[in-house]
Amino acid sequence: MFGLSDRDFVGYARNVPVMQWPDGSQIAVSFVINIEEGSEQSVTDGDPAGESLGEVARSPAPGERDLAMETTYEYGGRAGLWRVLKLFDRYGMSVSLYACSVAVERNPDLADYLSGPISHEIVCHGYRWEDVTQLGAEQEREHIRLAIESLQKTTGKTPAGWYCRYAPSIHTRRLLIEHGGFEYDCDSYADDLPFTVNVDGREWCVVPHAFDTNDIKFWRGGLSTSNDFFEYLKDSFDVLYREGETHPKMMTISLHTRIIGRPGRFAALEKFVDYIRTKEKVWVSTRGQIASAYRQSAGQERA
Repeated sequence: MFGLSDRDFVGYARNVPVMQWPDGSQIAVSFVINIEEGSEQSVTDGDPAGESLGEVARSPAPGERDLAMETTYEYGGRAGLWRVLKLFDRYGMSVSLYACSVAVERNPDLADYLSGPISHEIVCHGYRWEDVTQLGAEQEREHIRLAIESLQKTTGKTPAGWYCRYAPSIHTRRLLIEHGGFEYDCDSYADDLPFTVNVDGREWCVVPHAFDTNDIKFWRGGLSTSNDFFEYLKDSFDVLYREGETHPKMMTISLHTRIIGRPGRFAALEKFVDYIRTKEKVWVSTRGQIASAYRQSAGQERA
């Protein structure tokens, strides 16, 4: 018989807190735009092989460039990014940009946009789009430092949030706290609400991410048409919105400009944005705004 685990299978359980979102909102809707193009695996950057995750399932040949894969990613920075940002800017919706530092370095137009007076939030997504579980603690510490210094240089802004590619290492949270400039991370998929974990005796805020309401499923075979994505987003929103009448919830929609930025998929995002704009008590917010509102709400509950 197995004993207790250090994993948390309980969470809020039957005691879900009543979050106090601004203006009595029933749901916090968080759109995330992943900025990764140019920071993916590439033999031109000294990696043993190129990126394997793309429109077509393919195992990259060691040491050889895959120009089809490279240009698939380039589309995100050249066209898809601006199509998506234009939509949110049109409606004055604030989103979070999960930015890999090297991707911003290689896109001066994006760096110029991010350094301006925008309402969007920059969340650090690592120095490159890499699997940190394959790094040692010292190397990961150095990559965190490089990532922040790079974004400060290209945008003039210092991110307060962090999100790894796929998963953190067992060292990540401790290293973020050690760095001293972070307030929260998004490296969990465990809840519909922010929560607090204990890291070496310190309370740490987690704003969980989501894989199900994520356009990456277009590339992994889970979605085919824009209607597939729209209907899944709509159903997810409707359930959380209804639950939010008594216990306000959070919904995360994760977007990649090389994926959702394609016209046939972008239609799903347009329809979903139009749909939630017909609803009352919807707070479209950044990860940082949600973390701040959560901490304030949690403090009120303790009082």
